[in-house]
Amino acid sequence: MSLIDLVVQSAQWKGEAVDVFISGGRIKELAPAGREPVSESVQAVDAKGLVLLPSLTDVHTHLREPGFEYKEDIASGLAAAAQGGFGQVMAMANTNPVNDTASVTEHMLRQAQAVHPDGPRLYPIGALTRGLQGKELAPLAELAESGCQAFSNDGLPVLDTELFRRAVEYASDLGRIVIDHCEDPFMKPAAGINEGVVSSELGLAGQPDAGEAIQAARDILLAEYLDLPLHLAHISSAKSVELIAGAKRRGIKVTAETCPHYLVFTEEEVRGYNTAAKVNPPLRTQQDVLAVRQALREGVIDILATDHAPHARHEKEVEFDQAPCGVSGLDTALSVTWALVKEGELSLDDFLRAWSSGPCKIFGLDCNGFAPGDPADFLLFDPEAEWEVTPGAMLSKGKNTPLLGRVLTGRVRSHFLLGRNIVPSR
Repeated sequence: MSLIDLVVQSAQWKGEAVDVFISGGRIKELAPAGREPVSESVQAVDAKGLVLLPSLTDVHTHLREPGFEYKEDIASGLAAAAQGGFGQVMAMANTNPVNDTASVTEHMLRQAQAVHPDGPRLYPIGALTRGLQGKELAPLAELAESGCQAFSNDGLPVLDTELFRRAVEYASDLGRIVIDHCEDPFMKPAAGINEGVVSSELGLAGQPDAGEAIQAARDILLAEYLDLPLHLAHISSAKSVELIAGAKRRGIKVTAETCPHYLVFTEEEVRGYNTAAKVNPPLRTQQDVLAVRQALREGVIDILATDHAPHARHEKEVEFDQAPCGVSGLDTALSVTWALVKEGELSLDDFLRAWSSGPCKIFGLDCNGFAPGDPADFLLFDPEAEWEVTPGAMLSKGKNTPLLGRVLTGRVRSHFLLGRNIVPSR
């Protein structure tokens, strides 16, 4: 072997011990451990006992900067991403000012480069409409040119279907995809709790699962009519899964994501008026959890995303109706979903597709499949390391998660992007 900058030795990849040879920030070769001699002049990393994974990609986060830096900023959000295993992060447009102009997009990109020059890489998502108001299109061409990787109206779905249609067409012309938050704006939007037994017992007005499914149905019909791609965000219900499955059988160009919290938590988590479990769409029933898991296994739901939504402590420590929706997820998502792999609920191939190859394919991002020439973006992951979710263990400013105080298994030991370690070994 020649021109090798780095070799990772004896890592576990799909049940086999391998060595990874890196040259110029790219994968040179992945070979059985010990097959190729290693020069003493080459930097070597001993990865015995650690699992090799591609760096993960999260296509749905809220990094809050500019305007809400007390909740999160780009520095803290990307630090949490690096520790959590995410090398590429797409950030929603609900900033202040809204990311509906090139100047905001460029500020975000400059800030990311300044505070994390080696990554994680930030890809802004541009606002679909000006101010996210749903009344007129944002300057999509300007946003695309300035660096926006996709467009979304984030948590404020566009009520005007004709306007939404034009947005999908225009985005497609620009080589971008629209991400839609599926929520009927008249059926208890952002209620933060599922309409059902728990909401009734707590005396809270909940959002029915039909509130998500109705909007998903509209988007599916529109994608079919236009024969254009459309991406559905954070799917949470069995009803939506059934609609997406039908769309895929008909060849409609719809893709979908769900989030770790919809795979492991139910509406029961909200008992005691637990605002840490108040999220939009809301946590639903065990039947919904099982349906979403099955849909992810079968590829009906294509990918995972965190919907990382950090909030300040004082914002969540209020009455349930007054608290904002959102769960902070960048620090914990890998451990939570790896547990499903260990339990046999997801295969390793499901995991890799959901967090790596799938999101990169949908949104046109570089992906490491460990083939020669792929970017040397990878993790060394300790699948047995236990850690307690505490405010101090989380690098995000947002500590708003139902997982606080719980012990998770699995920790990133090193995180390499283009062959550079952005999380020093620990």
